[in-house]
Amino acid sequence: MYKAKDLRDQSLEELEATHDESRRKLFELNNEFRSQKKREKPHEMKHTRKDIARLLTVITEKRRENQNQTNQG
Repeated sequence: MYKAKDLRDQSLEELEATHDESRRKLFELNNEFRSQKKREKPHEMKHTRKDIARLLTVITEKRRENQNQTNQG
């Protein structure tokens, strides 16, 4: 589980890479659930979805920050 505070310290490229990894993990969890009809760790999907939301929030913040710096400079 990622903390937003820790994510803000990462670069935009690192965040996007982490986002891609999280999306793959969620995809695999979905496939596992559909094939087995039950999960050993049902909470993992929920945590992964929330991690993705946190990542997207921080990515958006960073992009806006970069855009504001470009417009001011």
